[in-house]
Amino acid sequence: MELSQRTLKRWRCANGTVAEDQRPQAERVVQPHQLTHAEEAAILDTCNEREYQSLPPSQIVPRLADKGLYFASESSFYRVLKKHQQLNHRGRMKPPRKVPEHTSFTATGPNQVWSWDISYCPSEVRGQHWYLYLIMDIYSCKIVAWEIHEAESGELAKKLIDRALLRERCWQNPPVLHSDNSAPITSYTLKARLSELGMLMSHSRPRVSNDNPYSESLFKTLKYCPKWPAKGFRSLTAVREWMLLFEQAYNEEHLHSGINFVTPAQRHQGVDAELLAKREAVYERAKSLNPRRWSGDTRNWDVAGAVSLNPGKLQEIERNKQAA
Repeated sequence: MELSQRTLKRWRCANGTVAEDQRPQAERVVQPHQLTHAEEAAILDTCNEREYQSLPPSQIVPRLADKGLYFASESSFYRVLKKHQQLNHRGRMKPPRKVPEHTSFTATGPNQVWSWDISYCPSEVRGQHWYLYLIMDIYSCKIVAWEIHEAESGELAKKLIDRALLRERCWQNPPVLHSDNSAPITSYTLKARLSELGMLMSHSRPRVSNDNPYSESLFKTLKYCPKWPAKGFRSLTAVREWMLLFEQAYNEEHLHSGINFVTPAQRHQGVDAELLAKREAVYERAKSLNPRRWSGDTRNWDVAGAVSLNPGKLQEIERNKQAA
């Protein structure tokens, strides 16, 4: 009947009869600020374009703003897609889940806290795989350095970290290095080298798989990329060539939700503030043209602040200091 229970109760009279359906005689009120059919069609056409068909509205809206385009708010995009039964999870990734924070280091700028880990890259032969060594900056989410080898080794990890420090020009002021407790990462060779460099190490808690969330999240982005070969790589050379392309796309093109939808390279270079200010100007101009569609402020285009591995632990440390 397409009636809610509350409507039926309202129509029911005291003597037990039900009043006549008044919906056909009701006057439909058209809100002056609601989207027109043409605007809804433009949103649907945009979301279904090849460029945006695998992206959620949270990724589509900032890309349109970079082009100087504004159709509607992000929530309106979601509402229109839901109305037309197109609000489905896009891409190969599963819906996100919350990952707890873990250690007490905070980064207020690039090259202050790095996170690194090793992951498998499967081959077309079952049981054969290669090892991806990858270092990222938690402040900007940028891939700082990576290598792919046929074995796990503390010596190979030491060389990668040396190269990362030279590449980022922070040899004299090395960042904190956070990682899990796997054998290559806790090897004596690597620990000795980090001690020589004066580089502080931070480790995950034993037998806790989610204590290194930034690296694990990046590996998920890597392996759920639409172009990730589901049947594995043909050779070590093929893995390295694919990783070169992914690094370029991730650092220079990917709009990262954790840093307010700017690329890791823009955040790392410090040009994200200028870009976000331009987006804010696009939204303010759209609001001035049709202010009735805005009940409050425009979308938050503020620059993302400091990043902590475990804000909860930092608060606990501060409380203990005050108590002491």
